[in-house]
Amino acid sequence: MRTIDLYIIRKFLGTFFFTMILLIFIVIVFDISEKIDDFLKHDAPVSAIIFSYYLNFVPYFINLFSYLLTFIAVIFFTSRMASDSEIVAILSSGISFRRMLFPYFVSATVLGLLSFFLANFLIPYTNRSMFAFEKQYIKDQRTFTEQNIHKQISPGTFIYLENFNIDTDAGWKFTLEKFNGRELVYKLKAERIEWDSLRKVWKLSNYFRRHIAGITESISTGAKLDTVLSFKPADFIEDIEEVKTMNYFVLRKHIKEKIMRGDPDVIKYQVKKYERIASPFATIILTVIGVSVSSRKVRGGIGFHLGLGLALTFIYILFMQVFTVFATFGDLPALPAVWIPNIIFGFIAFFLLKIAPK
Repeated sequence: MRTIDLYIIRKFLGTFFFTMILLIFIVIVFDISEKIDDFLKHDAPVSAIIFSYYLNFVPYFINLFSYLLTFIAVIFFTSRMASDSEIVAILSSGISFRRMLFPYFVSATVLGLLSFFLANFLIPYTNRSMFAFEKQYIKDQRTFTEQNIHKQISPGTFIYLENFNIDTDAGWKFTLEKFNGRELVYKLKAERIEWDSLRKVWKLSNYFRRHIAGITESISTGAKLDTVLSFKPADFIEDIEEVKTMNYFVLRKHIKEKIMRGDPDVIKYQVKKYERIASPFATIILTVIGVSVSSRKVRGGIGFHLGLGLALTFIYILFMQVFTVFATFGDLPALPAVWIPNIIFGFIAFFLLKIAPK
């Protein structure tokens, strides 16, 4: 590694972290002004605000804007180098343009690995404290499932509820069916089902139970029945935010369980999983675009490069949102939906690299 490599790496990472620190302070100031009423209303301790909320907020914020700030940092310091004729001097000294990209790739890889670690391991841990603080001092983040709930609670076992109220832990028009292959072997129906939190059992009202064994079957009915079932009221809480508290391995296991249960919202969790992998690669792609765009000395200088860079970044973010919506509410699978923006901008990066001044 040459002196010029260390110089570019220092410029790259220094600009990135300096910009990130400034932005973090600005965002925290605006966030405090927005939530100050909630803090005062719920008597949130200052120590909890600092250490349980904002200290845990920093890693999440860094990862959220890492590729955007990486792009801005590359545009900013490379444009400065081009304006000061440093790029011309580097290329004139016999260093090829491809060789000059080496420290950029090193820096982008470091930031990409940092993003991967934050998204998959550190942030899920820090988010637990942050969400607990929000629930206690700001608001309850939970949302609830819609009516007509269909779930597979174990292989071959399905439940249906016309409605479930998470506040009372009670549901109506309940049906449970067990299958052996394609044959129905057990069916349980009830007008009402309620969770007994002390005894950890479900209380059924006006139930109908049917056992089937080949050509024979038995039927029983009654007004009340207490039974143990392999699901709890928490399974009916629909909260996509919980994915932010899961590390990579827990998230994979959770997705497998949702696929087994036939949950229609599993696509949202799959999108989140693939985003955690795709975002670090976006850091490298946007770095190549940034160098290619800003290494040319132009009349507009840094302002022109920053404007062009921001435009490309917002287009990239728009693509991410559009294809995520297609995956969540359409028929587009999660994996291509997350990677299509990277693929498109990968071709753009290759094209801009080809036409960049050598």
